[in-house]
Amino acid sequence: MALEHANDATFESLVNGGLALVDFWAPWCGPCRMFGPIFESVSARTPDVKFIKFEIDEANRRTAAKFGIRSIPSVLAFRDGELIEARTGLMDEDTLVDWIRELKGS
Repeated sequence: MALEHANDATFESLVNGGLALVDFWAPWCGPCRMFGPIFESVSARTPDVKFIKFEIDEANRRTAAKFGIRSIPSVLAFRDGELIEARTGLMDEDTLVDWIRELKGS
């Protein structure tokens, strides 16, 4: 499944229907810029999971506030639209892949 981009208006529809990982990020965030290519690489190899990027900016504050995003990068995992787990901070590729395996097993 291709990497998708969400905003406040499209967020709910994108996280519905299966397992979805949402990367909350900002272009001014160094760790976010380091994590972006990792998130994209894993998304290309994991077609059965939705990978969604959500840029935190002036126009997209509602969703970030709803989920209490205070540090970025933060990755939230959703199953059928329900938040099931969240992780904050830079993850390497192996850590992200292992986490996805855990999420699929639960």
